[in-house]
Amino acid sequence: MSTITRSFYTITKFYNMKFGTKAVHAGVEPDPSTGAIMTPIYQTSTYVQESPAKHKGYAYARGANPTRNALQNSIASLENGRYGICFSSGMGATDAVIKLLSPGDEVITSNDLYGGSYRMFKKVYEKFGIKFHFIDLTDITNVSPYLNEKTRLMWLETPSNPLMRIIDIQACVALAKTKGITVAVDNTFASPYLQNPLELGADIVMHSVTKYLGGHSDVIMGALIVNDEKLYQELGFIANSCGAVPGPQDSFLVLRGIKTLHLRMERHCFNGRKIAFYLREHPKVGKVYWPGFTDHPNHDIAKKQMRDFGGMLSFTLKNDSLENATKLMESVELFSLAESLGGVESLINHPASMTHASIPIEERIKNGLSDSLIRLSIGVEDVDDLIADLEQALSKV
Repeated sequence: MSTITRSFYTITKFYNMKFGTKAVHAGVEPDPSTGAIMTPIYQTSTYVQESPAKHKGYAYARGANPTRNALQNSIASLENGRYGICFSSGMGATDAVIKLLSPGDEVITSNDLYGGSYRMFKKVYEKFGIKFHFIDLTDITNVSPYLNEKTRLMWLETPSNPLMRIIDIQACVALAKTKGITVAVDNTFASPYLQNPLELGADIVMHSVTKYLGGHSDVIMGALIVNDEKLYQELGFIANSCGAVPGPQDSFLVLRGIKTLHLRMERHCFNGRKIAFYLREHPKVGKVYWPGFTDHPNHDIAKKQMRDFGGMLSFTLKNDSLENATKLMESVELFSLAESLGGVESLINHPASMTHASIPIEERIKNGLSDSLIRLSIGVEDVDDLIADLEQALSKV
């Protein structure tokens, strides 16, 4: 049985099971040599072959590793996909998707997306002749003027980073399919627990595995999940040829993290809801960006394509200034001022100087990302303690 066939079998047998069961079991088999219930860390760079080109499915660890394969199967199963490929970072996964394109191709993407994606698109790939259109994808009518015979890819990020905008995946897919355009969705903020873009018609799902899938702020990794075997082979070729693959130790850590993904996401969502409403009612807080509010402009779409609204939110202060925002971020004690998101601990972040600093200020302001915006990644601590920390910090503003 080929590696692909074995992987597909391992994934499909869990297809109809509930998410929590998949998180614990999918893609993971007891070690055949010892019966170990946890997938071993296969810390090896090469594999002994019986005869030239005759081996057990593994020749060189850049191409395949048993620990990484187990993780790829697990993540694919969580997204209800057929094939998964892991990369050394979320940007490595994004890079592989863009490498499917050729000079002269065009990409439609959002005007509100992770700063690292913007930097890669503008600073790395535009000089190779790939054109990117950054537009408001929350309104599908904005897309048509940018569609032409050169359009090859729609890159969606929903919920968006950091303004929590929601893009209608099905509407974008319906438009893209009439033109033969590939649709890729960055599903990092939602995680597979809340949203499954392949089931909404997307061709590719990307995760920064660093975030919710790993969940413990101890791994850098990315992943792509697809259903089409040809697309899987193309992306696998890029991964093997360009070498942006994760090591077995990191793969083991993410396998361990995934086993509690459903439990963590329940708490992230619970805490996120409590804090969103707390901030909205606070007299010193201005606007709160969270798609769970019924008056959020994209709430109905979020409710349609997500199971809950997550643990990410952003806000501004009523006395909106960079000085006040900085004072707040310096005053928190339980929240940690740091980049990244999706870990068990709560983080506070300043997008303009941290995660989105690579976007020119005029572009940030035009798209609604002010210099005083504050982003929160709500962890799994006791929510009363988190609210008390925000309260004491706000009292100092």
